[in-house]
Amino acid sequence: MNSNRCSGARWSIGILALAMAIMVMPAVAGAQAPAAPPPGQAPPAGGPPPGANNMKAPYAPFHIIGNIYYIGSKGLACYLITTPAGNILLDTGYPDMAPQIEGNIQTLGFKLTDTKILLNSHAHIDHGGGMAEFKTATGGQLVGMAEDAPYFESGGHNDVMFGDRNLFPPVHVDRVIHDKDTVTLGGVTLTAHLTPGHTPGNTTWTMVTTDKGKSYNVVFFGIVTPFPNTNFTGNPLYPNLKADWQKTMDVLPTLKCDIFLGSNAAFYNMEQKHDALLANADPNPFIDPAGCKAFVDRGEATFQNLLTNPPPAGGPGMGGPPPPPAGGTK
Repeated sequence: MNSNRCSGARWSIGILALAMAIMVMPAVAGAQAPAAPPPGQAPPAGGPPPGANNMKAPYAPFHIIGNIYYIGSKGLACYLITTPAGNILLDTGYPDMAPQIEGNIQTLGFKLTDTKILLNSHAHIDHGGGMAEFKTATGGQLVGMAEDAPYFESGGHNDVMFGDRNLFPPVHVDRVIHDKDTVTLGGVTLTAHLTPGHTPGNTTWTMVTTDKGKSYNVVFFGIVTPFPNTNFTGNPLYPNLKADWQKTMDVLPTLKCDIFLGSNAAFYNMEQKHDALLANADPNPFIDPAGCKAFVDRGEATFQNLLTNPPPAGGPGMGGPPPPPAGGTK
């Protein structure tokens, strides 16, 4: 099997793992998670899917390139972007991952209080669930896309996919942003690109970093590929789902991409590239424009396939309205 096919296989497995991990996410106290995936979203054949604990497994933090550091878990990517005026945190993982991510920041030699800005890919428990803790620990300013800000403020209440199934500690959004707004600290600027579908405010961030005298375009993808059970017309709480995914497909090919990162480690074969980096690969394996294009192309192919061959509508989650909260309306 050639390298491109291997990469595609790992990406496909990562998408399935992510979908099933979300299906089995533990909710916070007061919102009991179902024991099995909701109707219409059975696990893929070949055995049970990996759960959230595998996604949360600790991973040693490391320097990626330029002023960008990986501080996430084995499956859930979190980043620290350093500047002369303080640091920027992108994503937090689950609420109970906060000590792990905080420890990773400190292991790299940075102070938590040097984190001045908190950014996110989207308002789900597995990527932004720790924002309340990080805001307290760092004193940083939380910046969020307008379409997802209400979900951070409510702790995930009435999520268009999950209802109250995956609640997390609510947190105030200090600065509400919109498509193509920028965030600047210490001479470093990130641009927010609205790439909706997974959530209404799913955000892909871009920036330029410099390493060994060269400048590189960096893309931090949010979740920009529909899950295999997505039905674009099956969710009355998200009537614009198809149009939002189409917007994302239109935006992604326009982004300049030298360094390919994302909200989940499997999206860009983080572990393989990390191991190559430790082996002193040259050039830096995270410089991967071809891999970036292949990732975008696979997402477009998935979208087109779902348009042509839609799965049944009506199941909670990606293909229908969210399930009712445990114990009644909240």
